[in-house]
Amino acid sequence: MQYHPAQWSDPVAHLVRVAPDHPVLYLSPQVLQDTARRFQRGFGGLVTYAVKANDRGEVLANLVAAGLTAFDVASPAEMVAVQAVCPSAVLHYNNPVRSVDEIAKGLANGVASWSVDDVGELAKLAAVPRGREIAVRFALPVAGAAYHFGDKFGATPDAAVALLRMVSANGWQPALCFHPGTQCEDAQAWRVYIERAASIAAQAGVRISRLNVGGGFAADRTGVAPDLESVFGVIRDATAASFGADAPDMICEPGRAMAAEAFTLATRIKGLRAGGGTVFLNDGIYGGLADLRDMGLMRRVQVFGPDGTARTGPGLPRVIYGPTCDSLDRLPDGLLLPSDSQQGDYVLFDGMGAYSVAMSTAFNGYGVRDVVTVRGLSGHHPIAG
Repeated sequence: MQYHPAQWSDPVAHLVRVAPDHPVLYLSPQVLQDTARRFQRGFGGLVTYAVKANDRGEVLANLVAAGLTAFDVASPAEMVAVQAVCPSAVLHYNNPVRSVDEIAKGLANGVASWSVDDVGELAKLAAVPRGREIAVRFALPVAGAAYHFGDKFGATPDAAVALLRMVSANGWQPALCFHPGTQCEDAQAWRVYIERAASIAAQAGVRISRLNVGGGFAADRTGVAPDLESVFGVIRDATAASFGADAPDMICEPGRAMAAEAFTLATRIKGLRAGGGTVFLNDGIYGGLADLRDMGLMRRVQVFGPDGTARTGPGLPRVIYGPTCDSLDRLPDGLLLPSDSQQGDYVLFDGMGAYSVAMSTAFNGYGVRDVVTVRGLSGHHPIAG
């Protein structure tokens, strides 16, 4: 079942007919649901969705239609968004630092699983009913990701041992969790974390009921789709080798890798400076392209004229500015656009479902607000199997 049925065959059909002069995100419900089923088929444990990547109602509804029943929420607002679509959804509150008021709202919304990485934060969870899951989050200096969360979240392994003992001694259901870092392209990062999780549990003398291997699964940014199945295989093998017959149940919480592929972002060239080296788009780092500032350039880019004709000239590296009056509104240099690109052309960025609309602002009156549902995405790589 698809929510928000598609009115258009693909983004170009809509662009040619409607000629929008503002950025538009195109959603393929089929691609989104296929991705969810890929995780469910390959992971071998509970698949949740990190709502922070894209909290649009269309996204949440299609994930529920694909069979997801649990969601990783980072705030009370995300709890409300999930429950508006699926009142029976299971909520995992894995942002480990919360205010007293946020904790109260989590309790009122029936949060089933909490994470913690500090003694003081554990003390704030005193009202969480005994028997509920509390996962101790730990961090390691493991390479492989675009950037890491360990400076902000995650106990040291020694501190995690002590916290896990406290969780168990106080009657909560003990678990462990980690996050290898965003856009992690090295499957061995999960192996290192899983091996250390087994060591932490053994040192604490606590059997953990579940191990949350986080998000961090990579999305396609270059045109070469990441081999998620290889990552799933490493996770399975490392868990069996590290825990043996007493292995905990497994959880993952993809955000970027779940939502990215289902969306294409269409922007428009507002201006070309003489010589063609500098391009002004109607979207930038204050809008749907915000993630490119930290993640680097997206290489999956197509350019079409207003009549739908594909621009096919040799790629030239460009300086790209967004539409606002701020000179900081500039993408990393070197985005390749066809040499025959013209003012008024549409520049399509594929794989843009994660951290695009979620991070878009309304600065200077710009930003991504429109989502159009389509049956297919021309730049999408179909999922095998």
